[in-house]
Amino acid sequence: MKFSEEQLKKVEEMISHYPEGKQKSALIPLLHYAQQQNGGWLSAEAMDYVAELLNITSIEVYEVATFYSMYNLQPVGKTIFEVCQTGPCMLNGSDNIIAYIYEKLGIKPGQTTQDGLFTLKAVECLGACGYAPMMQLGPDYREHLTKEKIDALIAEGKAKAN
Repeated sequence: MKFSEEQLKKVEEMISHYPEGKQKSALIPLLHYAQQQNGGWLSAEAMDYVAELLNITSIEVYEVATFYSMYNLQPVGKTIFEVCQTGPCMLNGSDNIIAYIYEKLGIKPGQTTQDGLFTLKAVECLGACGYAPMMQLGPDYREHLTKEKIDALIAEGKAKAN
């Protein structure tokens, strides 16, 4: 993975927001940018490239990319269901929502449908416990999930793909 000259200007602009010698502070936004430019996921090559750009070790990048669920370490579908799996959501049925998505799409957490439309992720707390069970879908939260709401989200994802 290599950024174009135009993309490198954007990277330099991101890094410029942080004090001299503290370029590692740009790691999170730069990982987002690299993921966006790499088709929605971070390959080892992309992470190594980010390390090179920031003059840090690859392991420093891997530590961050593997800690946060917002980074995808394998190719993902066009629609990513990130279902909260922590206590309050589990008590309110998120395990049933994950099982229903498996029933409807045939994918378990960490898997993508054969057609590349959907990926299911079981993630840690998304900070909306009062609306459990819930998921993140792109930048939006979907709350008080039910089988009917999942059916509608699947239909919406299929419609967007056509």
